Amino acid sequence: MSLTVVGTMAFDDIETPFGKSDKIVGGSASYIAWAASNFVQPVNQVSVIGGDFPQAELDALVKRGVSLDGVQVKKDEKSFYWAGRYHLDMNSRDTLATELNVLADFQPVIPPSYQGSEFLILGNLTPQVQMSVINQMTTRPKLIVMDTMNFWMDVALEDLLKTLKMVDVLMVNDSEARQLTGEYSIVKAAKKILTMGPRYLIIKKGEHGALLFNENHVFFAPALPLEEVFDPTGAGDTFAGGFMGHLAKTKDISFENMKTAIIVGSAMASFCVEKFGAARLREITKEDISARLEQFVQLVNFDIDLV
Repeated sequence: MSLTVVGTMAFDDIETPFGKSDKIVGGSASYIAWAASNFVQPVNQVSVIGGDFPQAELDALVKRGVSLDGVQVKKDEKSFYWAGRYHLDMNSRDTLATELNVLADFQPVIPPSYQGSEFLILGNLTPQVQMSVINQMTTRPKLIVMDTMNFWMDVALEDLLKTLKMVDVLMVNDSEARQLTGEYSIVKAAKKILTMGPRYLIIKKGEHGALLFNENHVFFAPALPLEEVFDPTGAGDTFAGGFMGHLAKTKDISFENMKTAIIVGSAMASFCVEKFGAARLREITKEDISARLEQFVQLVNFDIDLV
């Protein structure tokens, strides 16, 4: 049931209308690992950190069944750092600072102990780095999922299109899907992306849920209406962690099971936004997850009599 995660382990400094986090641990790989480890262990982590990354954070991940064999530690350098401020709608944000630090020349190395992983998720990194990871896998994983963003569409489109041909599932948000295809209609954009390589496409729409596309099939998963959204940072990565964790646990990559996986991902993301950083993800129990999944079932469950 092995899952390999490639992404960032970083520091974030977040400001929302509801508070300020100061410097906390974040990064795509951190969120994915905290979410996925509820369903599958080991989670094989591939990332890079500086000497300033807290040992206590690494110990906590190891305790959760996360393997750090693939995490490079550059003791004399600093970890990746991002600072941002969210607007009142919590969907738009301003980047206040980005310091690449160790990420600037990150060349991931897949350790021998990670070879044979059945599931691989590539967090939002340069397409060249994502491609190099796939090429390092001696046996192709059963399922390869990648996340990307509009920045790479602007500066590395050719490499991005090459990488797309190598993966099974692409995760993007609606504006990224539109930019990648030049189509305003999400359905037309999805059809076009599915000709670029991936067999499945997930379009994340934040507080408005997520869409799963495969050939002529579409599935919509709602987001849970929450009274308080404290910090949306990492929600997309947490969604991805829940999604991959469920698939790795069940070893079933059918469209029907992906529908369930999307609901699991949405449930995990709904926890993530309740506190700054990964704080909420670190404290939830299996019972909490079951109760939240039941809320999702109730949210979309209805009887109808056709006249």
